Amino acid sequence: MSRPATSTTSTSLTPRQIWTRARGTLLVLALLLIGGIVLATARSTGHHGLLDPRSADPYGSRAVAELLKAQGVTVDVAETLTEATAATGADTTLLVTAPDLLTPVQQSTLHAAMTGSAGRTVLLGAGVSSLDTLAPGLDTATSTAVEPLQPACTLPAATRAGSVDLGGERYDTGTTAADACYLSDGLPTLVRLPGPGTTDTVLLGSAELLYNKHLAHQGNASLALQLLGSRPHLVWYLPSLTDTPADPEAADDPTGTFLELIPSGWLWGTLQLAVAAVLAAVWRARRLGPLVPERLPVAVRASEATEGRARLYRKADARDRAATVLRTATRGRIAPLLGVPTKDAHSPDLLLPALSARLAATPGDHRELLFGPAPADDATLIRLADQLDALEREVRTS
Repeated sequence: MSRPATSTTSTSLTPRQIWTRARGTLLVLALLLIGGIVLATARSTGHHGLLDPRSADPYGSRAVAELLKAQGVTVDVAETLTEATAATGADTTLLVTAPDLLTPVQQSTLHAAMTGSAGRTVLLGAGVSSLDTLAPGLDTATSTAVEPLQPACTLPAATRAGSVDLGGERYDTGTTAADACYLSDGLPTLVRLPGPGTTDTVLLGSAELLYNKHLAHQGNASLALQLLGSRPHLVWYLPSLTDTPADPEAADDPTGTFLELIPSGWLWGTLQLAVAAVLAAVWRARRLGPLVPERLPVAVRASEATEGRARLYRKADARDRAATVLRTATRGRIAPLLGVPTKDAHSPDLLLPALSARLAATPGDHRELLFGPAPADDATLIRLADQLDALEREVRTS
């Protein structure tokens, strides 16, 4: 009685093989995870409280807010468009820190409030997606780097401030009624558009002069205090992707698509994950190299291999496959004995006539035995095997 084998078979993967196959995938996943952590850390630490008048971080704007309060200007923070438009008036300056984040409906609502408030509106970094609505008639050009620029205009606030750190968006006014200051390659980065009565709109190509870390440079503080402190009340509006439209009908607009409701950051993140998945699939689906013969760790007797295959056939109820194997093997063995080439052993038109001539029988006598249908049951399969053995013995002795 043999002892049951306790060792792994030759097809089992060793821990080393598993590590070799999986380390590439694990490396890609680790790089993606580390990259996401680094980006999240950089964004959370480097730009935390961006332009927030309550933030004392380098990219916050608490310093300018405190200076305005010291001059008697009240500073209120608005985080929704409804709050921002409700607080506008003739004695109010409305600062919009990211006008490009607003939807077209929100921009239209904001523009209506701007023109009807008789106050001042300051737009920071307004680009092509918001200019047509918030500053009609004004075009934008290629953005430029932020650097110290001279006023080069007659706007009192600019001439008193002198050199400031400006750049970013550049504007093409196309009208002589606008004050164009701080030119970069011939185009202004600060534009003041006068409106009816005391209404006016000021566009700054960059918001960096309002950062805590830049406020003390050049004439940044002077220009910021003059532009934001011309009225006794300042509304500091911080648009965000979570800000809902001010128009209730726009919020229920059935024409909006699902993708329009998803923040762009999530879309880009999903796209990056999809690209990473495709690359991983291509990497894993690469063509395998040539087959390498492997020596078996043990010698397996032919009878054991035959019995093992027979058990597999029986378990799968594959009588047709078993009968095909038996008939093919018999034809291959008797063909050389009959003078038929091995390549023609499985052709009934060549094998059967030679067999009939050898055994003095008609060609149809052995057709069903060598080329017939699959057995209907196990008993028929066993009878077929016996008949094939008998036929082979007869051919050998004839």
